[in-house]
Amino acid sequence: MTTHVPTPSRVALVTGATSGIGAETARRLHGDGFAVLLSGRCGERGEAVTRELGSDSACFVPADLTRDGEPDRILDQAIDRFGRVDVVVNNAAADHTGELLDVPDTEIRATFEINTFAAIAVLQAAGRAMRQSGGSIVNVTSRLATVGVPTMGVYSASKGAMKALTAAAAVELAPYNIRVNAVAPGMTRTSLFEAWLSSQKDPEAVARKVADAIPLGRPATPQDVAGAIAFLASPSAEYITGITLPVDGGYTAQ
Repeated sequence: MTTHVPTPSRVALVTGATSGIGAETARRLHGDGFAVLLSGRCGERGEAVTRELGSDSACFVPADLTRDGEPDRILDQAIDRFGRVDVVVNNAAADHTGELLDVPDTEIRATFEINTFAAIAVLQAAGRAMRQSGGSIVNVTSRLATVGVPTMGVYSASKGAMKALTAAAAVELAPYNIRVNAVAPGMTRTSLFEAWLSSQKDPEAVARKVADAIPLGRPATPQDVAGAIAFLASPSAEYITGITLPVDGGYTAQ
């Protein structure tokens, strides 16, 4: 049986919210006064973040967004639990690296299934849920939707598709007062980044090389990205739609 709570003033759904940028975004939006529904594949991590935020104003729904009907299900869960949904952060994604000419078809399809097809389905479900009352959808893309990096071609293509969709969806959904924007993080110090760094022969040298390539001299933190998402989700951005906001320390400005 679903536990009903008083309808909060603002409700956000964050996909891929069990770690990294997604978890930090859930924390930031919760701190900004949102009730938050978190979704993701790892129940243990998702429940841990939910307990941290408090069960009265946060809940976790495990979901594999590549399965048919899952995006609609989690939107329905958010509305059933909190009465409405005002913001959807389309963050769930999978990394991929590999020499472009040798990437197996199965890996290409798997990358697009989560990074593109599932993300499109989330956007569609969010738009349907918001069609009467309006809202804000924030897609999380990547600096690699704009610039080329060797071995990242398939990932870049999957995120580039979402960058293009952001602009198109913003125009199409504007009559419903649904804003659609994206943030494009650069290198971000998530657990995946730290694991990659620690696997290098000389992590300190690699860290310096990464920082030297960024005009502001450091990778992003999950908090940096969450702050940009929170801005686009806020009333302060109520006249902003169709943009991709780089959060990359100036990397793509070079």
